[in-house]
Amino acid sequence: MTTTKKTEAAFTDEERAAMQEHAAEVKRARSTTGTKAEKAAAEAAAVVAKIAEMAEPDRGLAERVHRIALEAAPELAPRLWYGMPAYAKDGKVVFFFQDAAKFKARYSTLGFQDPAQLDDGSFWPTSWAITPEFSAEDEVTVAALVRRAVA
Repeated sequence: MTTTKKTEAAFTDEERAAMQEHAAEVKRARSTTGTKAEKAAAEAAAVVAKIAEMAEPDRGLAERVHRIALEAAPELAPRLWYGMPAYAKDGKVVFFFQDAAKFKARYSTLGFQDPAQLDDGSFWPTSWAITPEFSAEDEVTVAALVRRAVA
């Protein structure tokens, strides 16, 4: 019996970086002291800072998604998740914004996790591509998705 050496890395550099960001996020959350409101404010500030670090057009898209999220579902808590802006309910991420540059993709992504109440039959989308042409009509659609996700 012969074994072959795996020539490809199990994770890309970008995936490893995201996992390292997540580990740092968990460590920071565990070490943060203060009231629940102070911790939530620190998480929200970290999201705003992460968005500010993004290059255009991702930054503009992330700012719009952030605004939509807070307006459509104020009960969601902004937080970082694998280095991405995310929005959680009861401590569980409902959806996130992935900037295109993060994984060298051709478009940004709005992704929904298991807690999102988007179920529709036996087959439904859980992520959407967002391009720089993201319109006011698209904003209305995203707001509706967010409201439905937290219903």
